[in-house]
Amino acid sequence: MMNYDLITIVGPTASGKTRLAAALAARADAEIISGDSRQVYRRMDLGTGKDLADYEVDGRKVPYHLIDIAEPGTKYNVFEFQRDFLRAYEDIRSRGRLPLLCGGTGLYVESVLKGYRLVPVPENPELRERLADKSLPQLAAILAGYKQLHNVTDVDTVKRAVRAIEIEEYYLRHAVDERPFPHLNSLVVGVGIDRELRRQRISDRLRQRLEDGMVDEVRALLAEGVAPDDLIYYGLEYKFLTLYVVGELTYDEMFRQLETAIHQFAKRQMTWFRGMERRGCVIHWIDGAAPLEEKVEAVWRLMHPEGDENRQSFLQTEQKE
Repeated sequence: MMNYDLITIVGPTASGKTRLAAALAARADAEIISGDSRQVYRRMDLGTGKDLADYEVDGRKVPYHLIDIAEPGTKYNVFEFQRDFLRAYEDIRSRGRLPLLCGGTGLYVESVLKGYRLVPVPENPELRERLADKSLPQLAAILAGYKQLHNVTDVDTVKRAVRAIEIEEYYLRHAVDERPFPHLNSLVVGVGIDRELRRQRISDRLRQRLEDGMVDEVRALLAEGVAPDDLIYYGLEYKFLTLYVVGELTYDEMFRQLETAIHQFAKRQMTWFRGMERRGCVIHWIDGAAPLEEKVEAVWRLMHPEGDENRQSFLQTEQKE
């Protein structure tokens, strides 16, 4: 195998990247580090798509990290992710195993691959007051004016957009080189999927998770004292399901709006990954619709390219969105 410090698997929601990561980890004696901004929260399982059953391969549980490490209502961020990633990474390497980063939160993944130097950002009451009357499109336009990278794929509420601007404003006015991050040599694999198939998978999965009790999950979080605004802050499923539970949306309105929002989110994820490529990250795309065994073999051959003349047959030469 080439001298990789890390294997990274990225892809949009419903692409099957978790199943692939788990199957590959079982074969490579690896442990998975989640690169998802919402799976860190306990008791937020269906809405974040943890799919914990995928981590059991042939009766063996694949170890995973950075899932279920924070309480609902708190606001985990990329600075904390870098800190926790390094702890998990060093722990895995200390035991002679291979770390495998898997996730769809572009900023989290790129912060590791590019070694961003970040510092914790305090709240800015004056800035928040100035932004208090802005709409989400207005806030998105303000955010787009900053040069620093921000994960716009997750900015789908006013509260999250305000926090994103707060972070960018802080970085604009303060040095961010106080916390060095090690350079990691990573093989990066993207799980590509045809847009129409992805849309079908998203819709099917949404219906299944609603049948499995996703509304009850939100009701339970509210019942334990998590504020509605805090759940709405997490966006997507938690935003629209909370609005339904508190009576601001009908069930049909909730479903239609949430389905549309997830489709849009998946498209923004792909836009982010394309941006990573433009910023110098080499992503090897494989066909997400291929059988699992073929996908594992495709990544394995990328990890072990010596003497392999046929590996290109497994790869997607181009991904279009």
